[in-house]
Order: sequence, then C-alpha cells, then structure tokens
Amino acid sequence: MSTTDYAIETRDLSKSFNGVQALQSLNLQVPRQSIFGFLGPNGAGKTTAMRILLGIARPTQGSGSILGMDIIHDSIEIRRRVGYLAQHPQFYEYLTARESLRLAARFFFSGPKDAIEARVQESLELVGLDHMADRPTRGFSGGERQRLGIAQAQIHQPELLILDEPAAALDPMGRRDVLGIMQRLRERTTIFYSTHILDDVQRVSDTVAILNRGQLIAQAPIEQLLSGSESTVYSLTVKGVDANIRRMLARVKELPWVQTAHATRVNGHVAWNITISDDAAAETELLRFVLADENIRVTEFGRKRYELEDIFMQIVEQN
Repeated sequence: MSTTDYAIETRDLSKSFNGVQALQSLNLQVPRQSIFGFLGPNGAGKTTAMRILLGIARPTQGSGSILGMDIIHDSIEIRRRVGYLAQHPQFYEYLTARESLRLAARFFFSGPKDAIEARVQESLELVGLDHMADRPTRGFSGGERQRLGIAQAQIHQPELLILDEPAAALDPMGRRDVLGIMQRLRERTTIFYSTHILDDVQRVSDTVAILNRGQLIAQAPIEQLLSGSESTVYSLTVKGVDANIRRMLARVKELPWVQTAHATRVNGHVAWNITISDDAAAETELLRFVLADENIRVTEFGRKRYELEDIFMQIVEQN
C-alpha cells in the first residue's frame, strides 16, 4: 500500500509525562475503509495515542499523518474531516437529541436550514434514536447516550471516525447496538476504535493492533491473528466406535505431512487437533482420507480458529 491508502499512519510516535513513557515508538498503519481495533488493557496508552492523533496532545517525538495530513501542522483541518467520540460523551442535558445534533451540525454546515434538518434526521435514524429525538438527553440510558455520541461524531460525514471505548460501559444489548452502528458506518468511513473488550474486536474488526504498556506488540488482520501464529492446525470432530477412532487416528499420524495429532472427548464426540506441515495437502487430502473409512463419521472439519482472548493473552505474556 502507498501512504495514500492509509487513513492513519504513525512513525515512532512517543509521549512521556514527567519522565514516564506513556507511548513508545508507535508505528500504526490503518487502511482506509476498514474497521481497525486498537486493543489493549486499561492504561496501555490507547487514549494517549488518540489524543495525539487528534491534536489534543503533542508527541514527545515521532510523527504521524491522518488522511495524508500532518497531525501537528494540519490539526485544524484534520478536525474538520474527522469525527471523535470520547469514552464518556457529554451533552447539555436540557437539550433534546435533535437539538444536540442540530447544535453540532452548525459547527460544520452553513447551508439551508432544511438541509441541516435532513442531515440531523438521517443521523438519528442511523443510530435508532428517531423515535425519541425530541426527549431531553437527561433521561437517556448509557446505551442511548453512546448512540447519540456516535450520531454527533459522524454528523458532518467525516472520512475517519475515532471512537474511544465506544461500548465499554454498556450491557450486552447496548454493545450489540453500538457494534451494529459501526458495521453500518463502515460503508462510508474508516473506523478506528479503542477497546479492551476482546469479543467486540473479534466480531467487527478487519485489522487489530495490540498495545501494552505503551508499546505496540502486534498488528495484523484479524483473520491472521485468529488462525494462530505457529503451524496450521486442523480440527475434526468424529463419531464412531472408540477402537475404530483410535485406529484411524494412528493412521492419520503416519501421513507424511502430519506433525502431531491429539484426541480429546467433548460432549460424547471425539475432537482431533492435527498439526500439519503442508497446508495444501491437508486441505485436499485430510478429510477424504478419514472419510474413506466407513466406520468413521465426521461432523465438523476445518482449520482451527483461536479465540482472540487466547491470542491476546499469549502475545501480552510473551511481551
């Protein structure tokens, strides 16, 4: 990719506070039109990085660009083209949701009143608040306030949305709603969001970066992370007489491209995890080889997928 393909790019971005290194040589590349999960435990430096990107704080050293613009010299223009949701969005509680969005829209639009009202209504519908648009925000739940915050952040149709822990304090229903909005918004913008909720990252992200103690320790497409970083492992769930299953597993172990094969019993089924050295051979021959035995039934087959929590803990502990 060229630099124009990235919505965000940083080079050795660092920040220290009173001698404490909060961010160390951060090198990010966020592709345009993607959902990018910025992952890390609380205190990892995620919010510090976002504040620097938005020009709210200045880096101690290093540089970065947003939409091709320098984060230090072009910060005013960047703010015109970027939407931001703070971790705890604040509103004038005596204003309604519609009035809150109308106020935000006037910072960006000076066109006809009807056009602004149409944009406000479109934003309310996007986040599912059109049915309560004329209620004061003081009565909104946490999930409703978060959805209104997203509506406000994207009111000016930004090319990039930066969301700081958009679903952290929400119940499962609220998190589901926020993630659904993010998936709808991906059609029109790039989304860069921080979180420590691993399940959310796995559900919506294209690419993930993992930050720990101010250091970037991993950055990869989500599918690459979930496939594991070592040898390819195939998972099969089989049914049959135990003796037949053991005999077939012994034959599988003899295949030249099989490195290891282990069996575990789960809910009355037997699960095999088979580590292989030749992915093409396994993809074309492994299932066919097992099914050649009429005494074995295969109920599940595929490359083993890891849970992001497993990958995250492994990477952080190694770091």
